[in-house]
Amino acid sequence: MAIETAGDLTIRPGRLSAFDAFLCNSRIFGTPQGALRFVIEFIWFGVKEARSCLFAGLFFLSIFLVPKAGISGLPRYDVLLVVALSIQFFMLWSRLETWDEAKAIGLFHIVGFALELFKTSGSIGSWSYPDIAYTKVMGVPLFSGFMYAAVGSYIIQAWRLLDLRITHHPSYWMATAIALCIYLNFFTHHYIGDYRWYICACVIGLYARTTVTFRPYDRTRRMPLLLAFLLIGFFLWLAENFSTFFGIWRYPNQIGVWSTVHIGKWSSWSLLVIMTFTIVAHLKTSSADRRADLNSASPSPAAAMPSV
Repeated sequence: MAIETAGDLTIRPGRLSAFDAFLCNSRIFGTPQGALRFVIEFIWFGVKEARSCLFAGLFFLSIFLVPKAGISGLPRYDVLLVVALSIQFFMLWSRLETWDEAKAIGLFHIVGFALELFKTSGSIGSWSYPDIAYTKVMGVPLFSGFMYAAVGSYIIQAWRLLDLRITHHPSYWMATAIALCIYLNFFTHHYIGDYRWYICACVIGLYARTTVTFRPYDRTRRMPLLLAFLLIGFFLWLAENFSTFFGIWRYPNQIGVWSTVHIGKWSSWSLLVIMTFTIVAHLKTSSADRRADLNSASPSPAAAMPSV
């Protein structure tokens, strides 16, 4: 199975949208060769990645900049919620996200917040949010779900800007089943044992042949999708280290003196990325199917529409 996007590269209102079109369509460096091509593709890939992290970057920047005491009497966690909602509103207003994409990001928020409620409960206590806030629900600040939504936003934006195409994708029912197992294991391992490595073995078998192709500049490159999951998970693990260092949340072993988050969390983040990717893949497939239906009803079908 192949999941393709036609590259939604039309210029939308707003300077950032025009910048997106520039990133995707511009060939200002011509057709470089040799070492120069490597340098240009590396830089262009980095710029597109940074742009894809717009929501996550602004959100985590606010985590580092908002003082622990809050702003103008508003506690830090509440300020972060206002910031997250403002960023999300801006993404919609500027049409950097569609309503379908915003709904998917909302789902990531709900899924993540439910996990936070469970993990911080008194009977589990995996981590805690020590600061006070008006927008806490059962000890969990509402902004916390946006940390998971930020991962979804990154994948959605990168899918478009890098013109992602997935080849040899497993059957959707199997991908969905493994994503559900990943999510449930985050809960059940406290009661019936941690089966993440069995799940990882299934993931490797399921995605062994799956590759992701992307376009940093003007040529298509490819890499194993499993490697992409690992790399994204690693950078999320680094972000978690920064967040715990600044005291946004803490694990029990960090209450007295901060220490590095256990390397085993890398696997947890990578599994979470797989679950998030599955939701985005469903979104992209649904969008492609809807557009295909519209095209079939049109007297002049557009060949550049997404297809699955």
